[in-house]
Amino acid sequence: MLTRINPARLFLKGAVAALAALGLNACVETGPTISASQPVPVALLVPSGSAASGDKVIAQSLENAARLAMADLQGVQIDLRVYDTEGNADAAQRAAVRAADDGAKIILGPLHGEAANAAGKAVAGRGINLLSFSNNTTIAGGNVFVLGATFENTADRLVDFAARQGRRNILVVHANTVSGQLGRNAIVSAINRSSARHVGTVAYEFSQEGVINAVGEIKAAAEQGQADTIFLTSDTSGALPLLSQMLPEAGISSPTVQYVGLTRWDIPSQTLALPGVQGGWFARPDAALTQQFQTRYAQAYGGLPHALGGLAYDGIAAIGALVKSGRSTALTTSALTQGAGFQGVNGIFRLRANGTNERGLAVVSIRDKQVVTIDPAPTSFGGFGF
Repeated sequence: MLTRINPARLFLKGAVAALAALGLNACVETGPTISASQPVPVALLVPSGSAASGDKVIAQSLENAARLAMADLQGVQIDLRVYDTEGNADAAQRAAVRAADDGAKIILGPLHGEAANAAGKAVAGRGINLLSFSNNTTIAGGNVFVLGATFENTADRLVDFAARQGRRNILVVHANTVSGQLGRNAIVSAINRSSARHVGTVAYEFSQEGVINAVGEIKAAAEQGQADTIFLTSDTSGALPLLSQMLPEAGISSPTVQYVGLTRWDIPSQTLALPGVQGGWFARPDAALTQQFQTRYAQAYGGLPHALGGLAYDGIAAIGALVKSGRSTALTTSALTQGAGFQGVNGIFRLRANGTNERGLAVVSIRDKQVVTIDPAPTSFGGFGF
């Protein structure tokens, strides 16, 4: 049974942060014993004190969301202890050690991949699992789990849906950046696990000139591979606006070719007005659940949460659901990776044995400048997943 807790510029130069990769570490059983009848010490590592723009807002949103989740728990007491990481690996490592010394049974956070990796290593020998807010799957494995939405999860969902719609000849288009290459890897791996075919890949230099120069190559590759689907890794702050304009102008348009995006095409909302994205597909969490969380958060704290805030709620929800079982082994790796998963603020999710996660996503399309759900997010993991 599923465990539940109630709840532009046309082109922006610059590299996108690395989000996901393949080649993950195997999961090793670890985790302390707890007394479920007593408040469970949980450490929350947030990027307070960071010099990076926006980290202060994220830190507050993460803490607020965690406390909101605690208020929703029934019959479970969490002793939440908050530690600052200053947004860097060294401080995160020190905070993790301090949390362990203070008796933490599990660590929630930190945000950045490098910091999470350092913190996880610092407490691995002490049998403490860490649920990071990062989506960088290169750090996942052992005692480190990532809660953030991953390229792999999104690619699997969209490739599977495309194949079921008869869209099986997929051309991958990506920026020649770390993020673009990781996105490409995720899509190609998803294709290889499906009934679809990988009919080609086109990379472009991450500049306006690079995108323009790649249009002819993309068209040729699509024609040669008889592509009926073009999967783009670009986002709305990068090449998406330019690609979505120039590719249809070059004659690559629907219904012959279906455009699919690895990133959210509804953020910012102005993107929905672009002619080239009309009819495109992408994946996102259940919108009704997201709205419900935002409303509750606003009522409690007087403003909207940061987009990453829900990850802290999800972490507390999972911890609380497991502790409620009453088992002393509730926070071991085998318990954290139980197949039924958990209900979070954005829908169902579960942690995988390799430290990554699987989230139930809806497939949506843009029609008349509005987002329309064409395949709802699953409400359980029965028959869904990989």
